Amino acid sequence: TACWVSFAVGVGLSLLQLVKSMTGYGRARETRNKRDITVEVRSVNNRYLDCTVKLPRSLSFGEDAMKQAVKNTVSRGKVDVYVTVRSEGGTEGKVSLNSTLAAGYADAMRQMARELGLKEELSLGLIARMPDVFTVEKPEVDEAQLLKDLMTVAEKAFAGYDAMRTREGQALENDLRSRGKTILSLVEQVEAGSPQTVADYRARLENKLREVLESTSIDESRILTEAAIFADKVAVDEETVRLRSHLDQMDAMLTSGGSVGRKLDFLLQEMNREANTIGSKCSDVRLARIVVEIKAELEKIREQTQNIE
Repeated sequence: TACWVSFAVGVGLSLLQLVKSMTGYGRARETRNKRDITVEVRSVNNRYLDCTVKLPRSLSFGEDAMKQAVKNTVSRGKVDVYVTVRSEGGTEGKVSLNSTLAAGYADAMRQMARELGLKEELSLGLIARMPDVFTVEKPEVDEAQLLKDLMTVAEKAFAGYDAMRTREGQALENDLRSRGKTILSLVEQVEAGSPQTVADYRARLENKLREVLESTSIDESRILTEAAIFADKVAVDEETVRLRSHLDQMDAMLTSGGSVGRKLDFLLQEMNREANTIGSKCSDVRLARIVVEIKAELEKIREQTQNIE
């Protein structure tokens, strides 16, 4: 198992800076020491790591090593590993016939037929099904060597599997970066239109206050102060600044790579919160439509993030 562990650690170090998909497939087949060994690895999305290893019963001693190999390569996802082994050159074992026991079964059956007055219906198939007529002498298995051969083939299967996850992860990363740029562009439009929206809101509020208070005596500066206070409540400067910061964090996470799926999930919650706040403050129809576009892009990013490890 030492060679396998070193391989898995090497893969982890070399691909540390890459974003990977949770979906992947890898297969390897090789004949080693007269055994035809096939290892298949496939995975789909899952919140946590869920690993299932399906081995022939005779190889059950290798299950722990295979699961550890999966843990060294994958941090989350539903991973299934299938292993089949076929021996070549008669190494499965030698079958021997117990002639004496078979003859004894035949004699006993003939005696039973005579004593019970039954019709004698002896056949090869009937006697062959009797216990211990055949014995199988299996050769002693070198479990250490077999496990080594198994993990050598598994190494190649996992290498292909990881390469596929890396390719898909790169495509996901590119898509997320592209959508992040789209959101940034939309945020810039919100920021460009926000001052005018606030100014318009403040003007309308001042006029409304004057209409309401025209019959009473109140200081003009007080009206302007109250209008400014209420107008500030529709300003979205703080939200757009935080949204920009979140976009920068997403970019940094994608650059650092590794298992960033869960972190992106949390970050997207924060981004959606800011977008919702901006939407609640925007009374301007045009800006409201831009906010809808931002939320649509965030939803697409969320869907893609579900595929990232």
